[in-house]
Amino acid sequence: MSTSVDMECERCQCHGKDKHPAILYTLLSQNLPCGGARQRCLCHQRRTVCLRTPHLTCQAASDVLVKTINFMKNVAAFHLLPREDQLLLLDSCWVPLFLLGLVQEMVTFEVMEAPAPSMLKKILLSGQSKGQEPEGTQPTLAAVQQLQWCLHSFWRLDLSPNEYTYLRGAILFNPDIPGLRAPLYIESLQWEAQRALRELLRPLHPEDQGRFSHILRVTSSLKSIPAALVTDLFFRPIIGDADMGELLVEMLFEVAGWPQAPWLPLPC
Repeated sequence: MSTSVDMECERCQCHGKDKHPAILYTLLSQNLPCGGARQRCLCHQRRTVCLRTPHLTCQAASDVLVKTINFMKNVAAFHLLPREDQLLLLDSCWVPLFLLGLVQEMVTFEVMEAPAPSMLKKILLSGQSKGQEPEGTQPTLAAVQQLQWCLHSFWRLDLSPNEYTYLRGAILFNPDIPGLRAPLYIESLQWEAQRALRELLRPLHPEDQGRFSHILRVTSSLKSIPAALVTDLFFRPIIGDADMGELLVEMLFEVAGWPQAPWLPLPC
């Protein structure tokens, strides 16, 4: 985009209709050096973005998701749980498990600013009824940067394959999900996975006594990433308007692999 920073700030949301800074923007900009307020436009973080290479990145993400679901299928203790608990664990844990897979497979990606909708699209969307849901949501730059920060935090840990395996078990068996029918059994499975991870770390990293706690802290950051962000960023170009939750259930209980939809020239 070739427009200057001043022009961007004049039409961004940091300014009101009269091009005066909004109250929140003014307060946050008080301690900035002269000229810094305009150079650090808060709307930059709110800009919507999309994948720079969706064909490559979405295919890599699909492969990781298949491996993630296959992991759940291959855990015998998971299949001993009531079906209701399996569904709750799937819904709650697929995002951190998938992100952990991105880390292990070293999947990197870049984003770019999402193109603005055409005038025709704006006219068509303006005619929708108030009760009708929009087509979808675009990830913001700030949300994607938070996601990438989580991934880089894990890469710095340089986990071994066995560490990934035990950590997956600790993530999958989350006893704190409301509505579980067998929370105590699930808690025992999580404890067992954490115990195995702790015992694995002792000979691997004898000099790093805090590695186990550090891994758990970094893992908790994955749980802060919304499922909507992951779906819209990595899978919406493939599944379109299909419900991600329903597709996950089909993958776990019925379908052998990830549905192979033909690539379409969908907009970001």
